[in-house]
Amino acid sequence: MATTTITEITAMGFADRLANIRHRRGLTQNELADHVGVHVSQIRRYEAGTTTPALDVLRNLAIALNTTTDQLVFDHDERGRDPDLTLAFEATRQLDDDERRTIRDVIEALLLKHDAKRWNNAS
Repeated sequence: MATTTITEITAMGFADRLANIRHRRGLTQNELADHVGVHVSQIRRYEAGTTTPALDVLRNLAIALNTTTDQLVFDHDERGRDPDLTLAFEATRQLDDDERRTIRDVIEALLLKHDAKRWNNAS
């Protein structure tokens, strides 16, 4: 009986997730290859599960697909983060201090509102 290694299991899952996310983003293999900076044949190999990308390519794939490396490799973010919010928070780095402070204030206000609703419903 042949055994399957963890690397093979991860590669199979990765291949399916890569193709699925690429399709959801509406990208062709050629377009993804252009965004990532690799040849389209490499994308085909990744999606076929015959090879896995190096870490720098994995990072570029995640960026091009607007997702996280955890989502690509493990089908979840290990910290339970929402990939869309994570990317939005990363985009705030280009804002000035006052703009970031405003975002922080809005988030804190929304969290307080959420807690207040929860406490009201609990009583």
